[in-house]
Amino acid sequence: MRTRPLKVALLGCGVVGSEVARIMTTHADDLTQRIGAPVELAGVAVRRPSKVREGIDPALITTDATALLKRGDIDIAIEVIGGIEPARTLITTAFEHGISVVSANKALLAQDGAALHAAAEQAGLDLYYEAAVAGAIPLIRPLRESLAGDKINRVMGIVNGTTNFILDKMDSTGAGYQEALDEATALGYAEADPTADVDGYDAAAKAAILAGIAFHTRVRLDDVYREGMTEVSAADFASAKRMGCTIKLLAILERAADGESVTARVHPAMIPLSHPLASVREAYNAVFVEADAAGRLMFYGPGAGGAPTASAVLGDLVAVARNKLAEATGPGESAYTQLPVSPMGDVVTRYHISLDVADKPGVLAQVATTFAEHGVSIDTVRQQGRPDGVGKEASLVVVTHRAADAALSGTVEALRKLDTVRGVASIMRVEGE
Repeated sequence: MRTRPLKVALLGCGVVGSEVARIMTTHADDLTQRIGAPVELAGVAVRRPSKVREGIDPALITTDATALLKRGDIDIAIEVIGGIEPARTLITTAFEHGISVVSANKALLAQDGAALHAAAEQAGLDLYYEAAVAGAIPLIRPLRESLAGDKINRVMGIVNGTTNFILDKMDSTGAGYQEALDEATALGYAEADPTADVDGYDAAAKAAILAGIAFHTRVRLDDVYREGMTEVSAADFASAKRMGCTIKLLAILERAADGESVTARVHPAMIPLSHPLASVREAYNAVFVEADAAGRLMFYGPGAGGAPTASAVLGDLVAVARNKLAEATGPGESAYTQLPVSPMGDVVTRYHISLDVADKPGVLAQVATTFAEHGVSIDTVRQQGRPDGVGKEASLVVVTHRAADAALSGTVEALRKLDTVRGVASIMRVEGE
């Protein structure tokens, strides 16, 4: 066994970084045995050096991350800063100085993953990022290594714990969106500004990373269609229950039937209670993978938090350290297919549409004609009248057969122009059937 330690620079020491440092210290002997050499925390770059960090030698703390990387003795850098800059510059600096990188930075990888992979390959170094998607769940390595010999056709999953907690509370308690969000904030699941989570930005970044790995093509954050979940209501959950469904914010990545393109999208959707993803509760994540030979696989576990995310980071650290000792590198970017990412309008799925309409004869026929004119076939219709205080209104719920998203959008625009349609209360896709 090699006795000279592999030296690690930790860039960032927040919730995740502090857990990484703690595990490196408390499990030092085990890590040494698993890697074949000691790993030593050689420096910790932070923004606020005066903050007390229990268990970390103050002598390791620095505010100059660039100088730490340029020191000349660092073997591996762990980047848990997040965001685009200075993380991007620090990672490229690490590569320029012969340092392999472990990152948990989903936003940066979704935006500039291709350039970072190219820099790592040119330098003959590793770029690992298991912690960037789904926290502690082993997902990226199975996709790019264990399933490397298979053809993945579809990936569908819950990849944001905050939104799943909120939707689960709305489903199980009947709470409204704001009430469920307030509870998530009080428990620490939601940030003070939850926009990245509830508007789907976090899930979209993870979707871009997963799509690129699953389909061996480059998918950027801008390629991912995104809808948030702030408009999901108690009425939507009531409709979902009548259909034997629940509602989840899903990341859905698909290879076209002809294999010539892919789609990537994030949006709330109804899924049958019989689907494995329907039973994922609270802040847990789960990803459902469909492959030619392996069939259907599901990965499940805690998707966020300091300790779960640190677990994924340390797993990458062990893998990269072993590669360093073997003077080898692990798998890099695989983008040989160069498949185009089709627009959302090409996606084909089912829809649940709730309309507020005038409660009078002929309305249903008018609505059905509008659907037919746009090539969208109706599966079921449910109409319920209710007094509105002036005249009479009805709630009309239409569930379609599978149709292209562009056709559905055209249908909705036409419905809004009908005199008998007072409003489109909600539109939701139906997935997982």
